[in-house]
Amino acid sequence: MRVVFAKIKNALVRLLEWGLILAVTLLVFDVIWGVFTRYVMGEQAKWTEELARFLLVWVSLLGGALAFGTKGHLGVDYFVEKLHPDARKMMALTAHGIVLFFAVAIFLYGGGRVVGNALMMEQMTPALGWKMGYVYLALPIAGIFMVLFSLENLLETITTPATNLHEADAAEEID
Repeated sequence: MRVVFAKIKNALVRLLEWGLILAVTLLVFDVIWGVFTRYVMGEQAKWTEELARFLLVWVSLLGGALAFGTKGHLGVDYFVEKLHPDARKMMALTAHGIVLFFAVAIFLYGGGRVVGNALMMEQMTPALGWKMGYVYLALPIAGIFMVLFSLENLLETITTPATNLHEADAAEEID
C-alpha cells in the first residue's frame, strides 16, 4: 500500500511541478509584457497587472502544497530531536493531524465555500472578465494536494517504527 501511495505522490508532485513551471513562465512573460507596454508603448496593458496577481496567488498556494509534499517546508525540530523516539513519533503524528485538519477545514471547506459563493454571486474580474470563483479555485485545489500529502505522511509515520522515523525523514530529504 505504501508503494501505491508513493507512486501516486510522485505523479502528483510531477503534475504540480509542471503546473508551477507553466504558471511561473506565464507570470514572467506577463510581467515582461506589462513593462514593455508601459515603457515602450506608453500605456500598460490593463490586464497584465491583474493576471500577474492571480498567477502569483496560484503559484504561492500550489507552491506551498508542493513544498509540503516534498517536505521542503520550514520545520524547526531542534527540540523534537532531543525527545525519546516514541515522543518524536507522537509529535509527528500530532503535527500531521493538525495539518490535515487545517487543510480540510481551511483549504477544502473554506476554499470551496469561497469558490461557490463567488460563482453564485457571479463576481467578475475587472480587466480580464473572468469569474472570480475560478481564480479562487487555487484554495481547494491546493487543499486536495495537501490532504493527499498529509495522508501519505501520516501513513508513513504510523507504519515506520519510532526508532527509524528520523532516518526515514533524512533519507527522503536526500532524494
